[in-house]
Amino acid sequence: MAVLGTALPARAQANCTFLKPLGGSGDPVVSKQVGPGRLLGRTNWNTDFVVDRPFSSYRFFFTATSTDKATYPVQGFMIFTDRDSLRLFNVNLTPPQGTGRMFGPFPSIPGRRTSLMNFKIGASSQPGALGFSYRISVQGCP
Repeated sequence: MAVLGTALPARAQANCTFLKPLGGSGDPVVSKQVGPGRLLGRTNWNTDFVVDRPFSSYRFFFTATSTDKATYPVQGFMIFTDRDSLRLFNVNLTPPQGTGRMFGPFPSIPGRRTSLMNFKIGASSQPGALGFSYRISVQGCP
């Protein structure tokens, strides 16, 4: 897995499309809470968004919806059709309620086909963040 060090400056792009979450209800905005880690089984930390066609760049959106402040890691990944991935960002946030943040835009990788964009929020090293709620979405831009 490679790491992309810095985000490119944000630009408004009117023709961007919200990606649909994998296994979701069809709503492009996902509401979740930071859940506990598990010794066995899966956590709810990862949310995949389906890339159904090529885009030139991608933007991740995060909004805190809890009234309590908590610190937790927020990561974004580009996942390719060969299941290899590229970490786009890795930050620790302590956002107040209603605070939003955009990450990106992140350019497509020439010669690679992207299949998913992944948000990972939470870690067992941050137990104080359990129950913290948020909304996330991802856009693909031409």
